[in-house]
Order: sequence, then C-alpha cells, then structure tokens
Amino acid sequence: MNELTIGWVIFPFVVGFSIYLLPKIDRYLAIFVSICSLIFGFVQIFQPEPYSLKLLGMYGVDLLVDDQSGYFILTNAAVAIAVTVYCWKSAKSAFFFTQLVVLQGALNAVFVCADLISLYVALEAISIAAFLLMTYQRTDRSIWIGLRYLFLSNTAMLFYLIGAVLVYQATKSFAFVGLAEAPSDAIALIFLGLLTKGGVFVSGLWLPLTHSEAETPVSAMLSGVVVKAGIFPLLRCGILVPDLDLWLRLFGLATALLGIIFAILETDAKRLLAFSTISKLGLLLSAPAVAGLAALSHGLVKSSLFLMAGQLPTRNFQELRQTKIASSLWLPLAIACLSMVGMPLLVGFSSKALLLKNIAPWQAMGLNIAAVGTALAFAKFLFIPHDAATKFTAKSTTFWGAIAFLFSGVILGNGFYLEAYQLDNIPKALIKIAIGWALYWLIMKRIEFKLPRIFEAFEQLIGAMSVVLTGLFWMVTL
Repeated sequence: MNELTIGWVIFPFVVGFSIYLLPKIDRYLAIFVSICSLIFGFVQIFQPEPYSLKLLGMYGVDLLVDDQSGYFILTNAAVAIAVTVYCWKSAKSAFFFTQLVVLQGALNAVFVCADLISLYVALEAISIAAFLLMTYQRTDRSIWIGLRYLFLSNTAMLFYLIGAVLVYQATKSFAFVGLAEAPSDAIALIFLGLLTKGGVFVSGLWLPLTHSEAETPVSAMLSGVVVKAGIFPLLRCGILVPDLDLWLRLFGLATALLGIIFAILETDAKRLLAFSTISKLGLLLSAPAVAGLAALSHGLVKSSLFLMAGQLPTRNFQELRQTKIASSLWLPLAIACLSMVGMPLLVGFSSKALLLKNIAPWQAMGLNIAAVGTALAFAKFLFIPHDAATKFTAKSTTFWGAIAFLFSGVILGNGFYLEAYQLDNIPKALIKIAIGWALYWLIMKRIEFKLPRIFEAFEQLIGAMSVVLTGLFWMVTL
C-alpha cells in the first residue's frame, strides 16, 4: 500500500506535465487522473485503520492517510471531474488542463501530508497553479485578481514558514505532532498562515472577490476544493494535538456566523456563494474529527452552484426577481440550494447531522443560528421566478453532464451516514429551514442593503492578518 500511495501522489504531476507532449488528448489525461483519485479516495474512506509513511527520516516527508483524507481526496477528484467535463468542448488549451491536473495533485499532497515542510511546498504549488488558472483569460481584471490572491497567499505562507522553523528549532522535527511541544509564537504564526489560506474569519475576506470574479469553472474549483487546502491541516492538527481543538472550534463558530451574515446581506449571486463558502469552512472547523463528510457535501454542492450561477442571465438578485429563468435551470439550482440548507434525502442533511452530533454544547446555539441564516440566504436562489416556457440553452454543451455527475454524489453521499435519518433529526432540520424562509419573505425580501467592500481592499486584508496574528498570540499565551 505504501508504494501505491507514493505513486498516486506523484502520478498527477507526471501526467500534468506530459499533457504538453500530448496536447491532443489533454482532456482524456485530465479525466483519467481524476478517476484514479476518485477510486483512491473512496477506498481510503473504508480503510479500517489509518496508515503513515516516513520517507526520509526526521528531515523528510511524513504522510498520513485516513478516512478524513479519503473524504477530501474524493471531493477533489469529484470536483475536478465535473470541471473537466464542463470544459470538455470549450476552447481551453492544453495549458489549462495541465494546471488543472497539477492543482489536483498538489491538493492531494496536502490531504496526506503530516509534516510542515511538505505541506508548505504543496500549498505553494497550489498557489501557483490556482494563479495560472485565474489569469488564464489574460484580461486586466483577471490578472489583478490573480496577483492579489498570490500576494496575500505568499504573505500568509511567509508567516507559516517562520512558524515551521520555530517548531523545528524547539522539537527537532517538522511533524505535525511537534506542535504539542512547540512554543506559542510558532503555533500563532502557523495558524495565521493556514487561517488566511483557508479563508477563515476576517483574514479570509479575500475570498469573495477572488472566487466571484474568476471564470466559472475556476470559481467552481476554487470554492469547491482549493480553499480546503488551508482547512485540512488545521483539522489534522486539531485531532493530533487536542489542546488546539478548542481554538479551532472558536474560530469555526466565529467564521460560520461572519460568513453567513455577509451572505444574507449580499446582492450578487456569485459573491453570496463565496461568502457562504466562508461560513461552511467555519462549520468544518467546528467539529474537526468528523469534517470529512461535510467537506464532500460542500464541494459537490458549491461547485455545482457556481457552474449554474454562470448560466444565470444576471448576477444581481434584484434583477433576477424581476425576470423569469427557465424551469429546467431552476430545478437543479433548487436541488443544490436545498442540499446547502440541509434538506433530508440530500447529502447536506446527513453531513450537518453528523457535525451537530459532534459539537460542544456551547457551540449549539451559534451553529443553529448559522443554519437558519443559510436557509435565509439561499432563499434568494430558491424563490427566483421561473417558467417552463422559457428556453434555456447552456453556454457549455457539457454543462448538464457535469451537473448530473455532481448531483449523483449529492444523492449517493447520504449512504456515508445513514444514522442521520433518525426521527428527531428530520423535524429539527425542517424547522430551521422554515424559519429561514419565513425570515426571507417577511424581512429580507423587502430590504435592499448594499454591503461596503472596504474590508476586502488589499491593504485592509493585510491589516486584518495583523489583527488576527495579535489575537492568536494572545490566545496561545493564556
């Protein structure tokens, strides 16, 4: 199994760069890599015990593969397959598919890393591949958005790298478990880098502009799986170092509430989806040990929502309420939204039930408020006027193939946690959804509030990172 895992980690990079030599089969190579990862991730979910690899001694590469890794790898593969299918008949060049495969390989590496330096290398590879995908269109706007992302990411990773060096100085090891004996300043620096990379709390407010302005398939990849590259190491550290669990849960609760407040007030469809991603990342941190299924649920649904948002006639909700979209587009949009709010029979319900079962009592009220807020926010999509007579022609002829594949996961994903379907769970979920919808019709539909975007300015984001770092130093020294 060890040799298979090492080969699987290297495989996407070999194939990715081989696409340049075989550009005529670039799409086939990209889909083949994703299918291999899909199978590998599915197998890991059902592994009876986690297994680890130590490749180069105390200075080398540590890998840890468990069921949580399996869920994140499965998410990565599923979203990559959908994006590849979506772009199949587009004019995308071999360069695009090369970066897509390299990005997938770097993400897979993050999901099995267990040492700080290997994680740093993988995260930097993700930054470069994501930047090249964001700027693929070569417009002034896309280049600025990509550079903004790259600058913020590199700044965050600089703090992370300093923290990693301090961990090694104290423990003579880069392994994640060394954080238990690391100095408080090292933990604060590492956490700042990962919180920013993962789009958590105020240091993650770079995410809405980046995800909403990227090209549709790139937005789906970014929001569906790329942001989880910063979240997964935090989850891993919270499990390996129990003393960090409380801080992760605190950040998770604050992020879930912050993201959904912004989503409720947002008037732009793609920005609402991006803010809800921030909220969902907070939910993952709220129960680190069982976040895998929630990550899979979010990846499948959010990537499908971004693909469908790219087909809407406008991104402005006020304009959408004054027009009618085709029922053939509204129906899958509604199904995805119902999964996001936790409707039974969809994977969003089972993943939320599992998370709520594993939270601390002091988290319950805040996360229930976030659940009601999610129903309120996604009511903006659910109650868009629609008409069966309105014709809809997807801009991509493979659009329906990508949506059908993602929706198969949304339905079949329930099988990972059938215990969610207990009699007391279903009415609780339905009540929260009903409250959210009622608030939308009674209050939010009548109010139009435009959010100021000053907090998303580049200089403000750097300032927010400084504030978060100060807060982290204060918390870890308590």
